Amino acid sequence: MTTCWVPGADGSPYGVQTLPYGAFRHSGGAGSPGGGSPGGGSPGGGSPGGGSPGGEQRLGVRIGDFVLDLRGAEDADLILAGGALCQPTLDAFLALGRAQWTTVRRRIVELLTESEHRAAVEPLLVPLAQVDLVMPFTVGDYVDFYSSEQHASNVGQIFRPGQPLLTPNWRHLPIGYHGRAGTVVVSGTPIVRPCGQRRSSAGPVFGPSGRLDIEAEVGFVVGVPTRLGDRVPTERFADHVFGVTLVNDWSARDIQAWEYQPLGPFLGKSFATSVSPWIVPLEALEHAWVPAPPQDPPVLPYLAESSRRGLDLSIVVEWNGTKVSEPPFAGMYWTPAQQLAHLTVNGAALRTGDLYASGTVSGDRRDQVGSFLELTWGGTEPVTLDDGSLRTFLDDGDTVTITATAPGPAGTTIGLGEVTGTVLPAS
Repeated sequence: MTTCWVPGADGSPYGVQTLPYGAFRHSGGAGSPGGGSPGGGSPGGGSPGGGSPGGEQRLGVRIGDFVLDLRGAEDADLILAGGALCQPTLDAFLALGRAQWTTVRRRIVELLTESEHRAAVEPLLVPLAQVDLVMPFTVGDYVDFYSSEQHASNVGQIFRPGQPLLTPNWRHLPIGYHGRAGTVVVSGTPIVRPCGQRRSSAGPVFGPSGRLDIEAEVGFVVGVPTRLGDRVPTERFADHVFGVTLVNDWSARDIQAWEYQPLGPFLGKSFATSVSPWIVPLEALEHAWVPAPPQDPPVLPYLAESSRRGLDLSIVVEWNGTKVSEPPFAGMYWTPAQQLAHLTVNGAALRTGDLYASGTVSGDRRDQVGSFLELTWGGTEPVTLDDGSLRTFLDDGDTVTITATAPGPAGTTIGLGEVTGTVLPAS
């Protein structure tokens, strides 16, 4: 691996092997000891710690415990992207396509590894402690899939006891639903407990959800759009998808259970979906691809893959600081490429910023599930957190944090950031 001159970057999950993109505002926090740039000063001029004026939203790339100010880099002609990196969101950059994404990534690696660039780049590094991370792109459409066989089987046992675990169509197509783009929020945004109709012995009642849950998922951010009527075959997945982000698709299970038949998820899902502030480019995950599970029966031709691959992502779910599950993403039955092919097979157009999520990631064991519905088996088997409290579903004040890593080149680790949220009482 190339050595990075930024202190602490080598050996970090956020070294030059990762370089995730995000957006930030300068908060003026205390930052690192000595306050400011990695060398303790500001070679090349600029304010200590570099970065943006307070409150102005700018694009950045994470390197170790710093953020490289991409607007500053493009303004200084250190990176050429046609002004796309001077925008407050990644939207314009996402639309440029893979050739430009690759060129910019290579240039960022050069700037952070070649010592001749250090004097010009160092003032543009802002300590993470001095920034507020914000939503890095405008969500076009949001689609959520249902692609873990283990999760689908568990839900079948809990919601439909005595019936087949999987619905007849499950192994023939990636099942999904359209969510609300307007309620996709960045990590750290508080989650207000939703209200809605719930089933009771006396008939439907209205009030706050009593079975608030999470779903640990992996999201894919679309860069290059398509025209209405076009399809994206599985082999063109990487031509359109820019990168990966972590997702928590919050779920109100009691509202969901009453409303979902016959049309599926609605108010039990649409109140909030949290995403990580960092988007990891597909190019950072080249060493994380592994063979995907075999499919039986064979899929229809538009879902067939010449090289059937999944991502080896290790996910960790923490509930009030207690690690309760480690879902393995590599075992997902439907791959990201198949999901995109199915999403567009009817001619539905892609837009820059479209987000589609994998669905809940669950493994074979109880400590590998991606929802508390499964972890507590429908609320019948409470879990004990480190503070001694018993939980089935989320209480007001609870905080859930989801993190993930992937293997990188030469034994390095790729960090996918985190997505976290704290539950507030119903309004």
